[in-house]
Amino acid sequence: MSTQGFKDLTEQLDGKHVTVAGLGVSGLPAAKALLRLGARVTAVNGGDGDGPRRQAAELEELGAAVRLGDDRTLPEGTDLVVTTPGFKPDSPLFLAAADAGVPVWGDVELAWRLRGPDSPPWLAVTGTNGKTTTVQMLASILRAAGLRTAAVGNIGVSLVDVALEREPYDGLDVLAVELSSYQLHWAPSLRPHSAAVLNLAPDHLDWHGSMEAYAADKGRIYEGNEVACVYNVADPVTERLVREADVVEGARAIGFTLAAPAPSQLGVVDGILVDRAFVDDRQTQAQELAEVSDVTPPAPHNVANALAAAALARAYGVAPAAVRDGLRAFRPDAHRMTHVADAGGVAYVDDSKATNTHATEASLAAYASVVWIAGGLAKGATFDELVTGAAPRLRAAVLLGADRQLIAEALARHAPDVPVVDLERTDTGAMAAAVREAASLSQPGDTVLLAPACASMDMFVNYNARGDAFAEAVRALASET
Repeated sequence: MSTQGFKDLTEQLDGKHVTVAGLGVSGLPAAKALLRLGARVTAVNGGDGDGPRRQAAELEELGAAVRLGDDRTLPEGTDLVVTTPGFKPDSPLFLAAADAGVPVWGDVELAWRLRGPDSPPWLAVTGTNGKTTTVQMLASILRAAGLRTAAVGNIGVSLVDVALEREPYDGLDVLAVELSSYQLHWAPSLRPHSAAVLNLAPDHLDWHGSMEAYAADKGRIYEGNEVACVYNVADPVTERLVREADVVEGARAIGFTLAAPAPSQLGVVDGILVDRAFVDDRQTQAQELAEVSDVTPPAPHNVANALAAAALARAYGVAPAAVRDGLRAFRPDAHRMTHVADAGGVAYVDDSKATNTHATEASLAAYASVVWIAGGLAKGATFDELVTGAAPRLRAAVLLGADRQLIAEALARHAPDVPVVDLERTDTGAMAAAVREAASLSQPGDTVLLAPACASMDMFVNYNARGDAFAEAVRALASET
């Protein structure tokens, strides 16, 4: 790796007492990096189960102090706090740090400061929905262009490990970086090459406190952009965030739209993804990039993801043919509008990743007639707008989970003719029961769609487990029919 960033941080942190808040995917690499930098490290973690204990033992062997079961109290003599993304800004640990005048960095901030002049540039993506898919699309396009790259960040890869160029992240040309609002909140120095905000809808408001604070944290991704700030033409807030950002002189605002693009935009014309931003004459020229059919799945919201990925790749100088080839090669992760099976002329689709109303709205819009399986933890969301828009395409709804009543009430207000099945059970067989209820309400040509609009942790470990349960139930049903 380039040693300049490491050298600078070593001079800054050598002998300093740094508290790492949280372990897990990002906390453990951060603690290890800080030890390499010469810091005295204390790691604190609220949980003290088997996983944290194993990580604690590993850190203690390296010379760190570890405190499990208490992540609220600031260790005495702390000079800096480095936090993992899950801690709320008003957590007692951070309030104590503020009172003591102790700065707080996120793991992304630490990774950014570890960079040197030869480190690969970051093409960064955030948004309420579509981040992971867009980052993976972008990485696929970059690879198609012959570039050495990786999809990293909130996708599950520690940016600290990437910054230290640990295997397999050494020698990369450019990074496709997914960033959450949590990570951006604690990353004041971040300055990507180019960045995109895909969309903004109410989410994680319990963490941020308000929609305004949530949007402001998302907008941090544009700060200091060198080449392109990519925004969603259909979402005016994303354009406002670009206008408010302090960028490098000459950095451009680049829009993406599902309509025909204006100059400095990417869009769609007659089923073709076209570029009117990175061409010689934006007023009269448009460059064909790919066909809508090259995008999998070609649902409208996923085409928008592809346009955002293409905009970032083009900002980095990628040729049009690589955009096409990269999109053709890309396949989305599981539980993202995944077709599981057909049974009795009905399609069964798993979109368990649709954990909020914005994602579910996009999912429902992709199908003409839907039996909708929904419910879980609402995270403070309301469902009136979602149900109003989806009502004409709803055949029926099957509701389960802790906050299903909120969806039931919205359906009663805005879609009173839609049959609703309310499943009170929360045992392991609840999803199988939901699938069978949905099957009984469906007709040939319908889609039974798991798009919960809620988080999963009331009944499942995560959205993956929820999607797996749906798929297992569908396959069992299909084998019978």
